[in-house]
Amino acid sequence: VKALFKGNTEDIIYTNDSEEQKIFSGFTFASILDDDAKGQYIIKLTADEYNLLMDIIREANEKPSLEVKSESYTVDNFLSDVFMTKDSYNHLRAKLEIKKNIILQGAPGVGKTFSAKRLAYSIMEEKDDNRICFVQFHQNYSYEEFIEGYKPDEEGFKLRKGIFYNFCTQAKNDPSRPYFFIIDEINRGNLSKIFGELLMLVESAYRNERVALLYSGEKFYIPENLYIIGMMNTADRSL
Repeated sequence: VKALFKGNTEDIIYTNDSEEQKIFSGFTFASILDDDAKGQYIIKLTADEYNLLMDIIREANEKPSLEVKSESYTVDNFLSDVFMTKDSYNHLRAKLEIKKNIILQGAPGVGKTFSAKRLAYSIMEEKDDNRICFVQFHQNYSYEEFIEGYKPDEEGFKLRKGIFYNFCTQAKNDPSRPYFFIIDEINRGNLSKIFGELLMLVESAYRNERVALLYSGEKFYIPENLYIIGMMNTADRSL
């Protein structure tokens, strides 16, 4: 067994074999322990000391999240939950799958958010909230929160990625499954200000086309497996 232990003063690589436990110093991440390193140990470990060291290393490393099987969700579940005919559902789903984007509009309290999430569930065929991202637009929402921008930290300002950038990256890393970005009050935000140079890429015909981001200059694209569902309030007279 070979691993790297991050100490206070130096990096230490240790190895464990059937005869004894040894700690070797002076190696880096790229180093490979070989026969020439045999006999260069500086500390002998007992079994208890070795186990304690292993516990420290495990605690210092990020634990992988356990996958929890999501509850299945079918078209019949959608039709049972949402007041909609099957023909209307098929039409709505086809529009979303072809255009990649739809907007649901209606008066407050008619269930737009409820319906949007269950439409996503029905296409995913499971209730997997890890593949759904929900935001609400407002008049002060900007490109810096949505895509990327400079934010203050202890040392001044640092370029940080926004919620849409991070969700697109998540979808890119899982191209075989659909992801859904749900935007509430989409008509309250200034879309050109929020999406910036990505506004064109929202269209289905321009998915996977790359443009340079404003601050970082990174060549970025919106993946084909990301679907956008917007919701707008038709009773809002403040706009």
